[in-house]
Amino acid sequence: MGSPITKWEGAAEFFTYADKPTVMYTILGLSVAVTFLAIVKGWRHENEAYHKLKKQEL
Repeated sequence: MGSPITKWEGAAEFFTYADKPTVMYTILGLSVAVTFLAIVKGWRHENEAYHKLKKQEL
């Protein structure tokens, strides 16, 4: 399949939310929150698994 672009002169990128810092900060905040929640959930799961294993060994 060939590209419909024949010339690269005047090619540009457009970022939809580049001029809206509120949207960018909202997306950043959501990313941080999801990362934090994933770490906390993983930490809790590992602690539970460790304590279950420790009880089985006794």
